[in-house]
Amino acid sequence: MANKAPLRITVIGTGYLGATHAAAMAELGFDVLGLDISAEKVALLERGETPMYEPGLEELLRKHVAGHEGSSGRLRFTTSYEEVGEFGDVHFVCVNTPQKHGEYACDMSYVDSAIDALAVHLHRPALVVGKSTVPVGSAARLAARLAELAPVGEEAELAWNPEFLREGFAVQDTLHPDRIVVGVRSERAEQQLREVYAKPLAEGSPFVVTDFPTSELVKTSANSFLATKISFINAMAEVCEAADGDVAKLAEAIGYDDRIGKKFLRSGIGFGGGCLPKDIRAFMARAGELGASEALTFLREVDSINMRRRAHMVELTRQALGGTLLGTRIGVLGATFKPDSDDVRDSPALNVAGQLHLQGAQVTVYDPKGMENARAIFPTLGYAPSAVEAVRGADVVLHLTEWREFQQLDPAVLGEAVAVRRLLDGRNTLDPALWRKENWTFRALGRPTA
Repeated sequence: MANKAPLRITVIGTGYLGATHAAAMAELGFDVLGLDISAEKVALLERGETPMYEPGLEELLRKHVAGHEGSSGRLRFTTSYEEVGEFGDVHFVCVNTPQKHGEYACDMSYVDSAIDALAVHLHRPALVVGKSTVPVGSAARLAARLAELAPVGEEAELAWNPEFLREGFAVQDTLHPDRIVVGVRSERAEQQLREVYAKPLAEGSPFVVTDFPTSELVKTSANSFLATKISFINAMAEVCEAADGDVAKLAEAIGYDDRIGKKFLRSGIGFGGGCLPKDIRAFMARAGELGASEALTFLREVDSINMRRRAHMVELTRQALGGTLLGTRIGVLGATFKPDSDDVRDSPALNVAGQLHLQGAQVTVYDPKGMENARAIFPTLGYAPSAVEAVRGADVVLHLTEWREFQQLDPAVLGEAVAVRRLLDGRNTLDPALWRKENWTFRALGRPTA
């Protein structure tokens, strides 16, 4: 019996998730066709460039995008749904699900239109795999829609396979996932996904097979747990400040308990980015629709603690400057919501910088990767090409994104540039002793002042 042809894969939507998934699938040995409705983005990816900064992603693209010297040629991009329908056996849907304007619920319009546009071109059996983060109940609705619109009918099957990418580690997380979760309705769908993920499975990645609702809930519940853990330690920081305790030592002590663990237990100005805030809000909204809103009322408090951290940082800055921000100069280190990314969506760092500026301070920001995106959102802030330039003449320096570059700064060199040696650490990753030795007044959230 002849070997059956290897699966051909398409990826619909080539933003953060899609571009990474497409490159990783090519790395796993598949022929891949990526689709985006933006011709500009397709041209960019075909040059082996990415619309966002993610460590290792451009190298991986160039290794596989057709037309590059020495590339495998396994990865191509298109704007044509017809071409995608013809090409693929397994179609991954990786489009965005942002928060709706003016409400907590998730905007499903991009997912819905991707399914509609793809379905009409499915003339032979195909598996469509959702990776986007969606409200529970969406998969069942989309599966019916797919079978109704596809010329091949029920042979166009849906599966749900949530993504668990961490920005800054997305390539690693796709090629060597800590778990693979698939919501399927048939043996065939499960087998095809086992084939897609054969390499990580051979390496020992756990493979969790479940139904549609559970697979949709995995991602939102994971993000809700992480958000809760971050807000928990930030609530402890508030208590530590009131009681003159040290939240960093507290976190270390409870982190040794392996039921609690050390990860995500560093207090600071809270979480942001394109996932956690919108995902927990959409989860609350969906629970309300299902009549289970009481189950998630705690997430409202998680969200509220998180937003309070930003206001608290602004207040601490005002206190440090003697009660007024008017006419002061502030140097801000960091604009992205986390290091190793250029993502400034819902960034606590940029939010704090913006609030300080609106209250009359002259704010200058430096970030290793996020300057362009920050400038697009807050064009009225000052931007400097280096940390030293950002703090030149500053009355106070704020450390708001924990880039490794900032941990390696020399307090003596920075001290020469500022007007006053005063630093507020909003991320608890700088060494207080090192800065105080160079005569800086150093304050970190949730820690003793001296």
